[in-house]
Order: sequence, then C-alpha cells, then structure tokens
Amino acid sequence: MKAFVTGGSGFIGQRVVRKLLVREYDVYALARTEESMAVLTAMGATAVPGDITDTASMRAGMKGSDVVFHIAAWYKLGSPDWMKAETINVSGTRKVLRLAHELGVPKIVYTSTVTVFGDTKGELVDETFFQGGPFLTEYNRTKWLAHYKVAVPLIEKGAPIIIVMPGVVYGPGDTSSIADMMRLFFRGLPAIPGPDLTVTYAHVEDVAEGHILAAEKGKIGESYILAGPPIPLGEMIDFWAHLTGKRAPGLRIPSEWIRPFAPLMSFIESIIPLPPIFSREAVASLGATYMARSDKARTQLGWQTRPLQTGMLETFEWIAETEAEREEMAPPPTSEQTLAKLALTAAFGLFLAWLLFGRRRT
Repeated sequence: MKAFVTGGSGFIGQRVVRKLLVREYDVYALARTEESMAVLTAMGATAVPGDITDTASMRAGMKGSDVVFHIAAWYKLGSPDWMKAETINVSGTRKVLRLAHELGVPKIVYTSTVTVFGDTKGELVDETFFQGGPFLTEYNRTKWLAHYKVAVPLIEKGAPIIIVMPGVVYGPGDTSSIADMMRLFFRGLPAIPGPDLTVTYAHVEDVAEGHILAAEKGKIGESYILAGPPIPLGEMIDFWAHLTGKRAPGLRIPSEWIRPFAPLMSFIESIIPLPPIFSREAVASLGATYMARSDKARTQLGWQTRPLQTGMLETFEWIAETEAEREEMAPPPTSEQTLAKLALTAAFGLFLAWLLFGRRRT
C-alpha cells in the first residue's frame, strides 16, 4: 500500500507518517525544505522535494498512491499575510486534491478544522452545522474557503475525499498558541485573559490515529470531527494547576473587558512584531467558543482519546525538559523586541488603569 502525505514533517503529519510506517505502508511525503527532507528520511519515509503550490512537483510522488493525506496548511495567529494564507490553504489545497482526483487515487483524506464553524456561541455542534462567517482569524477564513469552496465541490464532482476536522491539538512538540499558553502558565502566568474562551482538546497522537481510521473506515464524502472535550480556558488552567502543583492565577479578566483593545494590538503590530497570543486576532477571539462533538468519529471509526490528565502531564513534562534549552538557545533581545515589551507593558498598564478607575465611573 502506498500513501502520499503533505505536511508530513509537521506536528500532526509526523505522527501520521509514523503510524503509516508501522502499518507497513510505503510512505512518500512531500518536503519543502532540506530540514523537512531530513526529518522524513530519518523516520523511514521517501521524501519528495516539492511544494503544494507546485502541482508538477507532486505528480511523480503521488502517482500510484492508494491514499493521499493532505495535512499541510498555513497557521500563524496574528499574521497579516492573508495572501500567503490563501495561497497555501486555498490554492494549495485545490492543487493537491485536484491532482489526487486526476491521478485516480481511490481515497483522499483532507485535514480541515472545527474552526470552519466559526464561533459557535456556546452551542456544541456536529458535522451538519454551517455558518459562513464572520471569521476571527485569517486561518479560520482560509480554511473555511478550502473546506466549503474547494473540498466539498470536488466531492460533489466525484472526488473520493474524506474530511477530518480536528479541534485544538496538543502534545509534545507543539508550537501553537495553546503550547504558548501552557509555557506561560509553567513560568508563572500572572492573569488569565478571557477565561471563558472555550475550545476542545485532543492529544496529537489521537488525532493522527483519527486520520488513519478515516482512511481505513471512513465513508467517502463524509466529514469526521476529531475533537476532545470542550473546556473554558479558566477551567483548563485550574486543571493545569491541579496536575502540576503550580498556583493558578487569581486575576481573571473577562473577555468583554479585553476585546475592545484589539485595535490597539493591531496598531502596535503595525509598528513592531508582537507574540501571537498578544496579537489583534488573539485578543479579538477571546470569549469565542469553538465547540464540536466527535460522536460520529467515535461511533463510525472507533476513534478514542486518552484521558486529559495523561496527555497534559506528558506535555508538561516535555515543556519542563525544553524550557532550559529554549533559554540557552534564545538570542539576546533586539531593540525591536525590547520596544515590543515596553509597548505591551504600557498597554497593559493603561488597561489596568482603565479597569481600576475608568470602569468605576461608568
């Protein structure tokens, strides 16, 4: 059995490649950089030099595949580069899925996301839910386009596509905003901004297994949500405190008090770069709920998730091991980074002043 994988050197992709190799698939994985080629080759896959935006570079490696996994995507919270997001998430997806259909690949697994549903406003939704916006991030917007304007129309034209829709994916090796929040908590987070922000949590190994199960048991044309339990940020941080023995922040700032400052973050971003979790998109997303249920995947695919306690403890062990390495490898701060910290400090100070004095007058 031959499998072709895009995004195989990524957070989810590496786990998918390893699981395919264990199942004795002959894995061909697209590699955009020499670093990716080295990672894939070390795992035992055949690295295919190329890019999802270049159809010709994928053709030979994909030809003769029994299944294609399209996992590669652009994800940068707070990045203003919407053109790159569209090029990769929309145009790149169109090229991968069209080529696989053209080559007669009998099964194609496309990685979408539950964020295409947008803010569910407290509703726990399933695969039948739909809304066309508004979108709080460029990632959400472009993945919505890829899902509903690329993958679904191709399914209607006969392409043998199965869609998987992960929620928040966590675990060792994560570089997303949830990993950033876990590291901030580990270092001593002073306050919880937007404790009502609610997302689902599933371990990366479980999500990768869900991809394989979708290929093995999924029905062509169907979507399967791969999401763990939905938990508000404040409750999750309390859970982290319980697991690690660290103190949970006492200060919890409601989302509705912070969201008005999103334009300020946008202004600061236009001058100096900000960490993703302080970006306009992150601030504007506070208070949203990305809640979806995985009943269909559990019933039809036999998908399972490990206990949160097990997965989170493993992730914090990895964070503890890598914190010292990150500090040693971190270059000295540049003048721009110093200015960014000063700007954030000033903004936070203004916010606290407004919180303490401005709101009392209203």
